[in-house]
Amino acid sequence: MSNVIKAVIAGVSVGDEDPVRVMGVINASPESFYKGSVITEPERAAVLAEEMVREGASFIDVGGMSTAPYLETYVTPEEEVGRVVPIIKAIKENSSVKVPVSIDTTRAYVAEKAIEAGADIVNDVRGLKEDPRMAKVVAEYGVPVIVAANPVGQRIEGNDPVRVVLTALEESIRIAENAGVDTGKIVVDPAIGFIRPKNPPWYVWDATVIANLDILRAFGLPILIGISRKSFLKAITGREKPEERLAGSLAATAIAVWNGAHIVRAHDVRETVDAVRVAKFIRDKSEPGWSFSFRPYG
Repeated sequence: MSNVIKAVIAGVSVGDEDPVRVMGVINASPESFYKGSVITEPERAAVLAEEMVREGASFIDVGGMSTAPYLETYVTPEEEVGRVVPIIKAIKENSSVKVPVSIDTTRAYVAEKAIEAGADIVNDVRGLKEDPRMAKVVAEYGVPVIVAANPVGQRIEGNDPVRVVLTALEESIRIAENAGVDTGKIVVDPAIGFIRPKNPPWYVWDATVIANLDILRAFGLPILIGISRKSFLKAITGREKPEERLAGSLAATAIAVWNGAHIVRAHDVRETVDAVRVAKFIRDKSEPGWSFSFRPYG
């Protein structure tokens, strides 16, 4: 494979020649869209993180405020810190959890407190564009950052989803680099579920981006995608409740892996690990150089 993507993210090797990594989700936000992922007690969160690692998670992602664009989810930065810091500390103190922890936040104050508590990665679904201090905090602490496509100022109605995502990510990468963030510590995320135009409908938008995910390889950076139980699956399958969307999540995840995803953020680690292993194994067999002889019967 030419133009091989390879990086080391908080000590974990991520790229084309590595297994597809799974990032287990722990939500400390009761307002989250998927109530099955919500855990607010630090001790229980640490136990869940340990279970996720046993099931194959390479990262644990902790969030303290839901960022679903269709929900009223605002909490103060202080409350967000109060939710995530005890959980991060409890996970880091668990000797059985030897994987990096990311903080899922859009606010520099929260990111800084989480890093001081032990977080290894910043996961910013606003792509460093909501809080002007975020890129500076990431650079000062030298941690990797996941930047999601956030098309601030772009026209999205009636526009090409892939082009919008590429432009938004390019802007976020530039913000990071200008702040002094090491380019080798940046991961890109196409922001499935966060860009919600009416034309094309948001579920068509998300499906189009997943179908063309390989175009994000142009950045030469690892690609993370979050699909798990999101609402575009409801629009496609008719499964109203997030609890009913596991099968749809795994189907979309397999396609994303086929199209180049390196990290998959998921609520259901065990099932997702199986899905990505199968998808990558089959994808790898499609590479040039694999051949076999075939002789028909008869």
